Amino acid sequence: MGDWPAEQSNREADTIVRRRQGRRALASLVVAALIAAAATACALPLRDLGPLPPRYSGPPLAADTVVSEMTSVLAAEGITVERQPSDVLGSHSERLSGLHAPQTVDGALKAAFERARSEHGWQTGPDMGSGTLTLVKGNWTALASFPGEAAQGLQALVIVSLTCIDCGDAAPAPTGHPSAPTRQQLSPTASILEPKREP
Repeated sequence: MGDWPAEQSNREADTIVRRRQGRRALASLVVAALIAAAATACALPLRDLGPLPPRYSGPPLAADTVVSEMTSVLAAEGITVERQPSDVLGSHSERLSGLHAPQTVDGALKAAFERARSEHGWQTGPDMGSGTLTLVKGNWTALASFPGEAAQGLQALVIVSLTCIDCGDAAPAPTGHPSAPTRQQLSPTASILEPKREP
């Protein structure tokens, strides 16, 4: 009987040790699960999901195609425009500009953009305010702003900007550049710095 308190004390100590071991084992499982979840979360962004989808719908269009379509619909509404040369190497943009009677220019622009939708499949672009018209087709966006009031006796300036997204081979070739720029084109101050030669 004298050993009973000692045995009871040993049993209580064993119980306490086992509980601690159980808690440690449970904590280890939780930590392992968290590490596995973190590793999985970190691995997901590294998987190769293939190429990103294009930022536009439909086949890519060449610059000449969109310029021809927009020039055609504008001409049908009495707005004659010219294709401006690209002055920025590698620029994926085109600009059409012309003049029109200020009294009817807003209506003519609206009619031309509506004609582009009905005849050439252009879609209404993002809303950029009541003074701006936008269209999208394939990898191109067309934008025109209403010219506003022109000075007395002058015609209104019409500008239609065409911007390409992910052009690749459809990118417009830059125009208006000589094959080899001269020194004066590279540096406007070159002629000032050069010493004058006596005749």
